[in-house]
Amino acid sequence: MAQASTRHGIGRGPRLWLRAFVGFYPPKDESATGLDPVAKFLFSARSVILVISAQAAAIAGLLAIRDRLFDPVSFVLVLTGFVTAHMISNLSNDYFGYVRGHDTPDSPRMRYTMHPLASGVLDARTLGAGLIILAVIGIAIMVYFWIARGSVALGFALAGLVLLYLYDAAPKPLKSLGLGEVAAFLVWGPLMIGGGYFVITGQLSTNAFLASIPYGLGVMSILMGKHIDQAGFDRKHGHRTLPVVLGDRGARAVNRLIVAGMYVVVGVLVAFGRVSPFAALVVVALPQALRALSTMSRPRPTEPPPGYVGWPLWYHRVCLLHNRLFGWAYIAGLALGAIAAI
Repeated sequence: MAQASTRHGIGRGPRLWLRAFVGFYPPKDESATGLDPVAKFLFSARSVILVISAQAAAIAGLLAIRDRLFDPVSFVLVLTGFVTAHMISNLSNDYFGYVRGHDTPDSPRMRYTMHPLASGVLDARTLGAGLIILAVIGIAIMVYFWIARGSVALGFALAGLVLLYLYDAAPKPLKSLGLGEVAAFLVWGPLMIGGGYFVITGQLSTNAFLASIPYGLGVMSILMGKHIDQAGFDRKHGHRTLPVVLGDRGARAVNRLIVAGMYVVVGVLVAFGRVSPFAALVVVALPQALRALSTMSRPRPTEPPPGYVGWPLWYHRVCLLHNRLFGWAYIAGLALGAIAAI
């Protein structure tokens, strides 16, 4: 687990920057103190969750290697673009949640880790400068692929921007219409992996879109878990996420189906030759999947266990840990398949 940087005497520098990407969210009351500006920005952007975008890029790249169409420059730009867009999304989500009064002191978002604006971790100047840098990087990559790959690449990029806007910036955001979880599946599944494959290779691939489904479901399970955790707060404040619409028991049942579906889809894809048989390596994540299924079969405890980091996130955490392991196992299997195809 990520612990306070000051406890280890590493309040500044690259070692702390790296720790922003691993473990789970740092404790709220400790993470804001003694951090340098880069660390503040990385923690504020919730960098621990950026792994899902990096994994999506890796999956797209490995599928391209398997098909002998891999372009390393395009892959690096895809990886950078995905992570950059995800950082912008996280900061945008916090910005609009704060200015619209959703991120109140009693809200789940304000309790499990630091909030960049409400806690004063980032001043307006630092946040603005960081967002400008991220936006410039993202636009430059988008323009490059528009020139290199044409209008289809631009279409994928614009679709991502539209979903980013609709998710939390629109007057009626998708996450308040019970559609945010579906949007997460579309973005981290077909859009990132299928679209990423296209901009890496210059070709559309049915197999790439199909191979994106298990991973997209995994990311959807993470967001479902988070919204189940905060459904009580969302319901009181009129935020109609999918778990609010389905109710606690229904949402937990659906999320169990999503997690189980990840393995079913991989099995079907392997059986029909859409992905390498090595993709079956995802079975190494089954113990973590069973832990997630078991956790989601029971109501959330009223109080966190001793030493628990990230409360009130409960289902979110177990789904995040499962998807992280599933993603690496899926990547390892696809890597073996790519090596075997060379």
